[in-house]
Amino acid sequence: MTFTEIADRVWVTRRPWYDVTTTVVGGERGLVVVDTHASTAAGRELIRDVRALGAGEVVAVVNTHWHLDHLLGNEAFREVWPEVPVHAHEEALAELERGAVAALEEQAGTDKEHRDELLASTVVPPDHTFSSARVLDLGDRALELVHPGRGHTSGDLVLRVPDADVLVAGDLVESSAPPSFGEDSWPMDWPLSLDIVLGLTTATSVVVPGHGPVVDREFVEEQRNTIGVLAETARDLATRGVPLGEALDAAEWPWPREHVATAVARAYAQLPRSQRRLPLI
Repeated sequence: MTFTEIADRVWVTRRPWYDVTTTVVGGERGLVVVDTHASTAAGRELIRDVRALGAGEVVAVVNTHWHLDHLLGNEAFREVWPEVPVHAHEEALAELERGAVAALEEQAGTDKEHRDELLASTVVPPDHTFSSARVLDLGDRALELVHPGRGHTSGDLVLRVPDADVLVAGDLVESSAPPSFGEDSWPMDWPLSLDIVLGLTTATSVVVPGHGPVVDREFVEEQRNTIGVLAETARDLATRGVPLGEALDAAEWPWPREHVATAVARAYAQLPRSQRRLPLI
């Protein structure tokens, strides 16, 4: 569970629990940690590995979105660095305030192995939010935080390291499994948001997903196009008057039905009434 340096002073680790990826970016002013893992205890283990890098103190934390497997370790970082700022998109904070308690109870209820560890964790919300973009100054390099639009959640952000040609994508990109479509996802917006992400990359960019190994720009293009197929298939069915209850059987989908069921329901809900006909009878 040690870090791998994927570019100049950019380190990545994949933790077995949830296969969550954490990225550390170093500069002359210190380290920025992107996503702090899924519990306070897991955050403490992460800190031990960060310190083993010997690259400096943590001067900022970034949460790519509000899901607890990416930010429940915030508490551990505040134990060690009480004043460290935690950055996130403003909607990520709003979603966390609306759903953190229920999400923690649900996670503890389904993950029996880590139940006590989860319940012993305290949600520490981000305290530095932005609406569109923000720059973090590390002295000899600047990091760009960008909200490309809604996708995995309404408050996704990506972090760009321009001088290293690295982009940390959070769960807008996943390489260990198909993208995760939850009840808070926006499948109709997701392809457009990935268009913005692609605009922040080059042909040689290294992209760090929220889960899974690092990928290249071509992988992101393929995932964008596949999500686009799902979104446009749902749009076509809805405009032809196919009821939601029949949609999964009415078309071919890019991933198994059980994986896209929530995505299709969310897509139907997103479409304006002008694009949905009355159900066929």
